[in-house]
Amino acid sequence: MRVRRISSIGSTAAAGAALLLAAGCGGAEMGGGDGGGGGGGGDTITIGVKYDQPGLGLDEGGKPVGFDVDVATYIAGELGFEPDQIEWTEAASANRETFLQQGTVDMILATYSITDERKELVDFGGPYYVAQQDILVAADNDDIKRPEDLDGKVLCSASGSRSANNITEDMGIGAELREAGNYSECIELLSNGTVDAVSTDNTILAGFAAQSPDDFKMVNAPFGEEKYGVGLPKGDTERCEAVNEAIAKMWDEDQAVEYLETAFGETDFAYSEEKPEPEGCS
Repeated sequence: MRVRRISSIGSTAAAGAALLLAAGCGGAEMGGGDGGGGGGGGDTITIGVKYDQPGLGLDEGGKPVGFDVDVATYIAGELGFEPDQIEWTEAASANRETFLQQGTVDMILATYSITDERKELVDFGGPYYVAQQDILVAADNDDIKRPEDLDGKVLCSASGSRSANNITEDMGIGAELREAGNYSECIELLSNGTVDAVSTDNTILAGFAAQSPDDFKMVNAPFGEEKYGVGLPKGDTERCEAVNEAIAKMWDEDQAVEYLETAFGETDFAYSEEKPEPEGCS
C-alpha cells in the first residue's frame, strides 16, 4: 500500500475523465438502452455502475467516472466492445441482483461484494479489487474510533448492503440501525446528526470524506474484507472466464493501479496495490 496526498476528489474526477478520453477507455454517455449481452462484436453491452459514489462511480456532467467505470471499460474492451458501445445504467445496491436476473444489464461493477448468499442468485467474475470496511463519522467526533464504539450508537444502513449487518450481526455490536436508500442518503443523515456513523467499504468512505474533509473523517480502523466482483447472470460461465482473464491482464499491465491512482491519488486513502486471487467460475 502507499498513501498519496494532494487535494480533493473533485479534481480527481476531472482528471479521471481526462485520462479516460486520452486513453480511449472512458465514460460513454450514460443510458440504459436494450443493448445485448453475448460476446464481443455485438452492438452494445449494458453495464451497471453506481452514479453517486465519488472515486468509484459518479455522474460527472452526464458521464460516469471512477475506478469501477474504468475497470468496466477495460473489461468491456477485452470482450470486444469499444467505449462507444457501452451503455451505462445506474445500479443501486438494492436492485443489482434483480437487474441481472431480468436482463436489464449484462454485467455489474458497482462495489458489488462477492458473498455466498449472492452467489445463489448471480455469478461473479473476479474479484478485481479487495477493499476493507471502515467507519465514517463527523469531523469533530472523538467518541467513535473502532467498531466496538458503535455500541448504543445510531448507524446508517444502506438498502441492499450488508455492511451494517456485518457490525450488528457478525460482530454482535449493539448499534441501532437507521435504513437509507443509498450511501448518499446516509451521508445526509450523518451531516444533520440523525445518525452517529456510516460504515461500509473504505473505498466508498474515502470518496465522501475527500469531498467534505471539514465535515467528515474516516476513523481508519479497517476490518473485514470486501471482494469486489463483476456481477453476471447466473450460469454465464463463458463470460465469467473471459472476465477473469481480462482482470488478470489488467493487473499484470499495471492498469488497475493506474485506475486506482486516478480515483484516489489526491486523497489520503492508502489503497491496496495487491492483485486479487480469482474466485473461479462455477
